[in-house]
Amino acid sequence: MLRLPESISLANLPTRIEKLERLSKSLNKEIYIKRDDQTGTEISGNKVRKLEFAVKEAMNQGCDYLITCGGIQSNHARSTAAVAARLGMGAFLVLRSSGDEPLEGNYFMDKLLGARIRLITREEYREKRMTIMEEIRDILAAEGHKAYIIPEGASNGIGTFGYFKAMEEILAQEKQMGVKFDAIVLAVGSGGTYSGLFYANKAKENEAKVYGFNICDDAAHFKSEVSKILKDSFRYTQAEIPFTSDDILIVDGYVGEGYALSRPEELAFIRELAGMEGIILDPVYTGKAMYGLVQEIRKGTFAAHQNILFIHTGGLYGLFPKRDQFGF
Repeated sequence: MLRLPESISLANLPTRIEKLERLSKSLNKEIYIKRDDQTGTEISGNKVRKLEFAVKEAMNQGCDYLITCGGIQSNHARSTAAVAARLGMGAFLVLRSSGDEPLEGNYFMDKLLGARIRLITREEYREKRMTIMEEIRDILAAEGHKAYIIPEGASNGIGTFGYFKAMEEILAQEKQMGVKFDAIVLAVGSGGTYSGLFYANKAKENEAKVYGFNICDDAAHFKSEVSKILKDSFRYTQAEIPFTSDDILIVDGYVGEGYALSRPEELAFIRELAGMEGIILDPVYTGKAMYGLVQEIRKGTFAAHQNILFIHTGGLYGLFPKRDQFGF
């Protein structure tokens, strides 16, 4: 039996799986949604599953500070700040900023949770974010702290196991529900959530296909990133799985205007689904991915699949900075 690294318990698990009745009827498919937006409140979303493993590794190394990075409205950064506060650790966030940022959404919560924050430019973030986090680690060391660096989205080998366990959870829920999902669909922004689901799906010899809708970059980028993350995760388990780039299913074409930038049709879809099912998606990740899934179903891309599970990875707080774009 494959043995996972140690973890701590932070999230409210297992998360529910619900059927989207009206959307299913409109598409002539059985569409379900896993409510990983309900893993918590301050730590809501998919990131906490990854942090359960990453933070345990940090604690095992004797660290008392967490350093991570993300966009100004990063769900991962906010979750890291919340976890650090809950455990009595410090948090230092390196956030990508375009200038004068309004204090709202996740950025507001970061401050409320007591995180130290450094804002950097998009260029610095793209080219130097790891160097900057390493410099901060040195500064914290001079202050008497030992810091642990978590990469963007906690998308690395250790973080992968959060969604390895989530797949185990899904397989158990299938038995309870009497349903077998033949496709599992999610948004892909850094690759770690996809990697964990993919790894467990292969390791458990499950027959479902795992599809990622990239919300930035392109399919080739994420095939490469997922491959790197998987190889990093194998260091922990010593249990490699055979896979090729073709096995990593990334559905391109729904990045739209770019990361965290919303098109009117995406926001209209979020509003439509909220009124139809009473479930609110976020504009950065799940809104784009679910919009893409519906378009692809209508185009026939998912003709071979009937029972489809969509992973709701959270991100509700990212809606508030977009409120003016909804046109109310």
